[in-house]
Amino acid sequence: MLYILIAIVVFGILIALHEFGHFLTAKLLGVRVNEFAIGMGPLLWSTEKGETQYSLRAIPIGGFCAMEGEDEASDDPGSFYNKPGWKKFLILVAGSAMNFLTGLVILFLLSIPATGYQLPKVSGYLEGYGVEDCGLLPGDRFLKIDGHGVWIYGDAKFLLDRAGDTVDFVVERDGARVVLEDLSLPFQTRETAQGITRLRGLQMGSVVLPATVPTRLTMTALQAADMVRMVGFSLGDLFRGAVGLQDMSGVIGIMDVMGQAGEEGAQAAAQSGGSPFLGAIMSILNLSAFIAVNLAVMNLLPIPALDGGRIFFLLVNWLFTLVTHRRLDPKYEGYIHMAGFLFLLLLMVVVAFNDVVRIFT
Repeated sequence: MLYILIAIVVFGILIALHEFGHFLTAKLLGVRVNEFAIGMGPLLWSTEKGETQYSLRAIPIGGFCAMEGEDEASDDPGSFYNKPGWKKFLILVAGSAMNFLTGLVILFLLSIPATGYQLPKVSGYLEGYGVEDCGLLPGDRFLKIDGHGVWIYGDAKFLLDRAGDTVDFVVERDGARVVLEDLSLPFQTRETAQGITRLRGLQMGSVVLPATVPTRLTMTALQAADMVRMVGFSLGDLFRGAVGLQDMSGVIGIMDVMGQAGEEGAQAAAQSGGSPFLGAIMSILNLSAFIAVNLAVMNLLPIPALDGGRIFFLLVNWLFTLVTHRRLDPKYEGYIHMAGFLFLLLLMVVVAFNDVVRIFT
């Protein structure tokens, strides 16, 4: 229960940081902010400073930055409505930028205890798979698999699980870059504790890079890029129908997974003689970095009510003004965003129901 409460606080902080990104950028660019709130729902406390009301609300997840003229026309010269397009773009993208920066900072902090980074290589072959002559040699370090970069250790297994019977590789062999195309690597399917996996007959080893400061910075950036790619793969699977609505998780599911991550981190730390609480925090923070990057990407999707949807309408409005020399009436955009918000709200209810069923079954 303790780790779920910690997860709720961490998730709330991630959402609040997103809104703080909007707030800070709006203030810097001279946009009037009527209210900046931490939390949602009933008002617990508020104070007013200058033109802005700062609020603390009852539900400790979320928050908002209410800007003048955000959803309607306004005569206020300091309103969001009256600012040029480039300022609006920077304000809208700032929330996702803050989440992505938060993910980078968490990943870098988690790297501080590391003494080295593992990168995957072929160490040998498993018997009975007949891959000894496939073209890969022991010592080959994976650089690309089917055109996708192998940036961190887990990428090799992940990308091989997604590949078919023939796979393209780029490897580093004896210091040289080697391209291997259409290698035959038939797989056998096995069910493990982590789900269905494809065994290719390759034994995985690793090359260890010393954790110098430049390497830490590079690997932090690559880990964040890898998380962005994971979100892209997940969205692609959703659009192709490879996964369905029942596979999606909302806030309840995320809290449950973060709580489980805390418990597993505590158990692993205890078994190795470390601090269970510290192990739990490290595990929750690692998942939090992924959630922060996920929030950054998802909010930039061109979906009404999300920042990406508002950015899309900036482009539409710019094109409309370019052709007609008139601005679109913001009320129509408001209607679309409201419809998008109601759809997202309905989706959240359905996903939350699935989360509850999944947790209790």
